[in-house]
Amino acid sequence: MNRFAMLIATCGGAGLVLKMPGTAGSLLAVPLAWFIMLAGGQPALAQATGLAVLIGWWAADYHARKIGEDDPSTIVIDELVGQWLTLMVAPLEISFYILGFILFRLFDIFKPWPVSWADRKIKGGFGIMLDDILAAIYAAAVLYGIRLIVNGS
Repeated sequence: MNRFAMLIATCGGAGLVLKMPGTAGSLLAVPLAWFIMLAGGQPALAQATGLAVLIGWWAADYHARKIGEDDPSTIVIDELVGQWLTLMVAPLEISFYILGFILFRLFDIFKPWPVSWADRKIKGGFGIMLDDILAAIYAAAVLYGIRLIVNGS
């Protein structure tokens, strides 16, 4: 069970890179989101994201407890979820996917309130996931605003 939780929590090992594991998790999420959107559109990405939240919550909690850390940097399923939530409002255009990637990483790194509050105060698998979900809400709102300005839709 530990190996299965680790595989999910680290997104198949993407979180095990030595430098910038969160960025590695986000980079993995972008092409996956693209292919999910191609296959089934926004409903498919929403379903995949919901499933990733539930499984990721469990895996992050299990893996963090097993290695004895509150929020290990190797856990990147939260970045995958945050990136997918951000890209849910993006049209299937490379420029918007790149912008969505950048926006999510910025909000995840700089953690404006309440992202910073959730990061400090909410523990366990739920806390690991929550700050990235909140960062994604900010990123998605900005991305959607840009989409409205650029495309009018």
